[in-house]
Amino acid sequence: MSLKEQITEDMKTAMRAKDSERLGTIRLLQAAMKQKEVDERIVLDDVAVVAIVDKLIKQRKDSITAFEGAGRQDLADKEKAEMAVLQAYLPERMSAEEALAAVKAIVAEIGASGPGDMGKVMGVVKTRLAGKADMGQVSAAVKAALAG
Repeated sequence: MSLKEQITEDMKTAMRAKDSERLGTIRLLQAAMKQKEVDERIVLDDVAVVAIVDKLIKQRKDSITAFEGAGRQDLADKEKAEMAVLQAYLPERMSAEEALAAVKAIVAEIGASGPGDMGKVMGVVKTRLAGKADMGQVSAAVKAALAG
């Protein structure tokens, strides 16, 4: 079963269970997926769905930071609950050490030598590690690998 089909099944389950919070989050995810399909006239595969989930989780993290900074713990808690639902659709993530090792291998493979090659390295890294690693960690690993 593809990830897209799994999300649809989870939505049906949430409807039957009358779990309105989970249902709302899944509907939000489906709306984002549908928007991408309509805008780009494509059918999403699992990699594209994971990229959308990643984007939505990043938005939730930013919102949580903003809400906690403004003293709105009630809204921050709602965002945390949505983030927990979304994280269920992500594949198992690489550890920081695994990501660093993968980045070093890619840097060696490409023959990148300095910070000027960061764009070239990130292009390859994004295609190989998309959905498998946190891109914030990966970016830091690329900077470290190219600096030293």
